[in-house]
Order: sequence, then C-alpha cells, then structure tokens
Amino acid sequence: MGCSSVPKGSGISQSKGSVKNGELVNGRRFPYKGANYKYFSPLSFALFNRAWVHSKVLDISLEAYKKCEKTCPKRKFLLMECSEKNGGRPWPHRTHQNGTSIDFATPLLKNGKIYHFDHHYGIWHYAMKFDKNGKLASNKKVEIDFETMAKHILALEKAARKRGMYIKKVILKVNLKDEFFKTPSGKKVKAKGIYFVRSLPEIVDDVHDDHYHVDFAWL
Repeated sequence: MGCSSVPKGSGISQSKGSVKNGELVNGRRFPYKGANYKYFSPLSFALFNRAWVHSKVLDISLEAYKKCEKTCPKRKFLLMECSEKNGGRPWPHRTHQNGTSIDFATPLLKNGKIYHFDHHYGIWHYAMKFDKNGKLASNKKVEIDFETMAKHILALEKAARKRGMYIKKVILKVNLKDEFFKTPSGKKVKAKGIYFVRSLPEIVDDVHDDHYHVDFAWL
C-alpha cells in the first residue's frame, strides 16, 4: 500500500482548470498515514487512487497536522478523498478535479472523550449520519468535536497563507454551522472570514455531515 512517510510523486505540480472541471499534473500522493492522521480507506487509497493533491496542498496539510499535534494532543485525524492522480471527476464527487480539494472526516467525541472508532469504517464512513446538533443518529453519545475541527481549519489556513494560498471554501452541512461557530476556535474561524457555504442542494448538503470539504486556492 505504500505506508512510507515519504509522499509519492515528483515534478512541478500544476492544478489546471477548476475544482469542477480540471486536471492535476505532477501531483503528490499522501502517505497512507502519519504521526496523527491516516487515510480513511485502503480501497480508496490503493484501488481508486484518490489520495493525490497539488504539492503545495500536501505541504499545507502536513504542516497543519504537525501543528495539531500540539493544539489537539492525542487526537488522530482521518483524511478522506482528495483527487485522482491525473485529476478529473472522481465519481460521485462533483469537484475534487484539480488537486486542490480535500475531504476531512469530522473528529468525534463519545461521552465528551476523544473517539476514534470511526477510523475502522473505511469507505462506509461517507454513510454516517448526524443530526442538526452534531449527534450521531445511531448513537447520541457520539458527537462531532467542533472545537477540534475548528483548530484544524485554523492550522490549514495559516499553513496555506505561508505558501501564497488560502482556504477558498469550506463545505459543511448547513445546519451544523451554528454549532461549529459557537466554539472558541469556531469564533476565530469566523473572525478570519473563512468562507463556509451558506446553502446547498439537499442531496449535496445531506452528505456533508460526516466530513468537511475544503477547497484551497491561490491568493
């Protein structure tokens, strides 16, 4: 599977076109796992080959995870689908086409404590369902850790700005935004003006509760 800490890929990365109609040239594939993160599905990683991003986006993401080792100790993050090696549309995603989009699993708590059991779900992670308060539909003791999610987004934005990029857009299920922005770090995200999509078609909205989609762009 290639669990080396060294990313795969070489050459100068290029993100052509848009997230909805684009391609990726000389991208980088994430290592399958790192000190405090892992890729969510061996099937998606090895067979579908969807762990590719622009080289700068890889550097941003790895730096943010490194920062979170200090701001979110003991938390193991779950990285979800990115782009295919050469970009293009990775069904059923409508975007993720040019190496600047990443899905990050929402970090979870159970009875107020760090919870990592969802790391075993693989491709079925995308089928998880949460209510408007971020509680898991099948087990109300499990809930989204919005504070940790916000700390991660702040780390991503800081790392992006250092590289001439920024977070262009975050997609999170619309009725979860209030809970997110209530947290101390969520308030900081809002103050920075990081854009969260305000409305979505129902079919798209429904599948963005177990993860938050991030699009990066150049300043």
